[in-house]
Order: sequence, then structure tokens, then C-alpha cells
Amino acid sequence: MHRFVSAAGRAAGRGPGSCCRGAGEEALRGAVGRPPRGVRLPREGTARWSSAAKASAVKISEKASREKILTLESMNPQVKAVEYAVRGPIAHKAGEIEKELRKGIKKPFTEVIKANIGDAHAMGQRPITFLRQVVALCTYPNLLDSPSFPEDAKKRARRILQGCGGNSLGAYTASQGINCIREDVASYIERRDGGVPADPDNIYLTTGASDGIASILKILVSGGGKSRTGVMIPIPQYPLYSAAISELDAIQVNYYLDEENCWSLDVNELRRSLNEAKGYCNPKVLCIINPGNPTGQVQSRKCIEDVIHFAWEEKLFLLADEVYQDNVYSEGCQFHSFKKILYEMGPEYSNNVELASFHSTSKGYMGECGYRGGYMEVLNLHPDIKGQLVKLLSVRLCPPVSGQAAMDIVVNPPVPGEESYSQFIKEKESVLNNLAKKAKMTEDMFNKVPGIHCNPLQGAMYAFPRIFMPSKAIEEAKAHKMAPDMFYCMKLLEETGICVVPGSGFGQREGTYHFRITILPQIDKLKILLEKVKDFHMKFLEKYA
Repeated sequence: MHRFVSAAGRAAGRGPGSCCRGAGEEALRGAVGRPPRGVRLPREGTARWSSAAKASAVKISEKASREKILTLESMNPQVKAVEYAVRGPIAHKAGEIEKELRKGIKKPFTEVIKANIGDAHAMGQRPITFLRQVVALCTYPNLLDSPSFPEDAKKRARRILQGCGGNSLGAYTASQGINCIREDVASYIERRDGGVPADPDNIYLTTGASDGIASILKILVSGGGKSRTGVMIPIPQYPLYSAAISELDAIQVNYYLDEENCWSLDVNELRRSLNEAKGYCNPKVLCIINPGNPTGQVQSRKCIEDVIHFAWEEKLFLLADEVYQDNVYSEGCQFHSFKKILYEMGPEYSNNVELASFHSTSKGYMGECGYRGGYMEVLNLHPDIKGQLVKLLSVRLCPPVSGQAAMDIVVNPPVPGEESYSQFIKEKESVLNNLAKKAKMTEDMFNKVPGIHCNPLQGAMYAFPRIFMPSKAIEEAKAHKMAPDMFYCMKLLEETGICVVPGSGFGQREGTYHFRITILPQIDKLKILLEKVKDFHMKFLEKYA
């Protein structure tokens, strides 16, 4: 029998088998209070294995451990097929290098610059004061009595808390989200789209935009063999889409953006892609990212009209990823929502085209990635499917409530006449103006480097420059069993500490090579970063020429 004996347990007479244990020890000690010869009892205050227990443990350890139930062979093959380049091998290697730097291991640089991900606050962007004030008030309502907080922030916090069970951010909410926040989202959409009506019942608050996209895809995917759902995605694409498609065992249908024309979307390319896909799957979903990630293009009104007509004509469910709608920099470019254009095209389209559009707290001028706040608006959904969608969302109970509160401030910010307006608009414009400067600076600096070409950064938070790789470098990459741009990005990381994502992680035309780099670092740091990339690239060309 394996057992531990503690002095505390004996003294208190508690624990499993405490009575028997006391009686057994008395028997061993004998009438004179000493144990029989050759028998050792545990000392007071300690725990010991008996010799029998030790022998048993040795025998167990000598036996081969049984096979694991969960192995790479037995795991869900769809999960194994998932790839997410933004946090892939390059990011993993960057983490290893950071650990080495902390241990004092010498490198040609003193820090790793993570330019691989659109994480604004991690790159030094300051939070929007008003948003943080309202979330703080919601999180700790005692602050509502503090004179340190403005009344317009308190007003919003009280309204949000009244929508929460027990007036607490710690309570579950409805699976679709807090009702008053969904009302605010609907009002925001109406203002943004020039009066086009929005129904709060079509609004679903989500855990970032990613959660909404994954949920809609999950309910759309069905069939088997040639009837399996095909999902049309842009190439280059944001890897969330390919990852979700793999996880759901759906069919990825690529359509290529036109790099020679500033990554524009051509309906003829959509048609080519669709017609080819019909031979091996049932394409029924069309995804658009506008403004583009990783490519930074902003779709024109005419392009959006053409896409909507194509979706209507081919009976495709439209997904419009619009999380960068506040991030438009180039003169002559303007964000047009798919919802607005859909309604302006008339009832034949607005009453029939099924559209889900997505927004988030993570991008724009807010950069509040960690709150995981977002929403989706879903139009023209069949009533029966609406019930199924709510059922699916109810499985995850509700989105993070602090994220819902943060989303509310994005759609219900201070307005002229409120005391926080001047500070809010100053902070918002400062962030967006800085991003516009950094977008132009990045484009200009890359285009001065031989062997690098960068299209205009019309919007979003990234550059996706094309790199021209010498044949010797391509051969060496193959020898290392790497994609050529992965090889390039790994060398860049190891020699400069700069972490970017290879274009192969987003998809690209055969024979072209790119990388994605965020423009979020502060201007001085971004300038140094770009100079380092330039110096590295020149040495790379020289080495492999």
C-alpha cells in the first residue's frame, strides 16, 4: 500500500485512513513504545515511501510507458493542416532570439523588432483616452463618483452597465451581445453610410472580427466531394481565411489581385477562378478584404459595384472584411462600405445579396487588439438560418464583455459639444496622420532600393513589397527546404533582428516573392528599421549575385 504519513495529519487525526494508520503504528511500536527490530517508521513531520512502494515504483518505471492517445497521426487532420504565417516559423524564431539576447548571447543587434503583426500598442501607439476611461468606469464602477472622469464618459459607462446583468461587466451577456451596444453599432452604420438603415437585430458582437468570420464560414460550409463548399479568397490574403478553410475542410478557391495595377480586383479574374473551381467543388462564398491586408489597396466604388453584381449573378454569399475602414491615406481614395453600395444599387440587389461585413476594435485609430472587440452585420439571411447562427454563437456563451464595451466607444465616440470631444478628435487625427506619413515614407524608401518594388500604400497598416531574388539565393533556399522569401526573411531576422512575414504565407503568383511589414513602429524607429532592411537587401544581392 502506497501511503504518505504527515505529523499534522496524525496530530489532528484527519485524512484518509487516519484511524487505521494510528492503530497500525501502535501495533508496530509494540507495548513498550518501540517498533520491532528492522522496522522503520516515518519521522515526525516528514512523508516517506515504504520500501514496498519504492519497489513498486521501480517496476512501473522499468515498464515502457503506454502509447499516447493523441499523436500527430491520431489528431484531427484539419487542425494539423492549419497554417498561420503571421505567428509562424519566423515569429517562433524571433522568440528564440529574444530569449538568447536576455541570456546575454551576443548578436549583431540589441533587440528584435516585431514588424510581423499589426499590434499598434505593442509598437508604442498610445491608447485613446476616452475609450480607456469608459472601459475603466465599466470595470470599476466606484470610479463613477470620481471627479477625475468626464461626464460624457460616465454617461456611456452607466448606459453600458445598465445593459449588463447585475450592472456588472463580469456577467454573461446575450450571445448576440449587449442590446444597447448593438443599437449603437446600427446607428454608427447609418451615419457612416449616409442614412442607409441598419437593424440592431442584424448586428452580432464578436470576439474580434476573426470570430465573426470563422462563425459565418462554419455555418456556410457543407457537402462532400465535388459538392464541398468552395470559398473564394484573394491572393495575397490574410492567413485567417486559409486557416479557417483548412480547419473546416472546405475548398480554398484562389483569385489573384493585380499587382501591376496597385493590387486591384478584376471581375474577369473572379470569373476565371469561379469557372475553374466549379470542376472540383461548389463555390458559394466570396471574401473581399477592403482596405486590403497585406496589400493595402482601397477598392473603388466601381470595383465594389462590379463585385456585388458578380455575387448576385453567380449566387455567392459575400463576406466583406472592413476592419481597416478608418485607415485610408492616399489622396483620391475613399472607403465605401459594401453595405452602402449594395443599397444604392437598388432593391433587386439589396433585398437578395447575402452579405456579412465585419469591423473590429483592433485596427483603425484605436489599435485595441487585446480587448478582442468586434461586430458583424449580416444581411438577407434566411430566417431559419438566423436561428441557427444564434444557436452556434450561444455555444461560446458571449463575446468578452470588456471588448463589447470597447466596441461601443468605437461606434459611439464623443461628438461636438461634449467635453471630451476636442481631446478625442486630436488623438484620433494624430494617429491617422502619423500612419499616413509612415505609409508614404515606407513606400518611398522601399522604391529607392534596387531589387525592391512597393505599390502605393493606400490604406491598412502594412507594406507588401516585391523582392527580386537572385537565382543563387533561390537555389540555396531550396537546399534548405525553404520557400525563397522565407529564406530571405529568416536571414533578415538573424542578421538585423527585424521580424517580417514572407509573402508565401499570404499567397502570391508563382515566381514572385514578397514580405509583409507593418508600418506601426514610431516614425524614428520605422526609419531606422527601413534603413536596416535596405542595407541588408544590398548585402544580400551582393552575396548571391
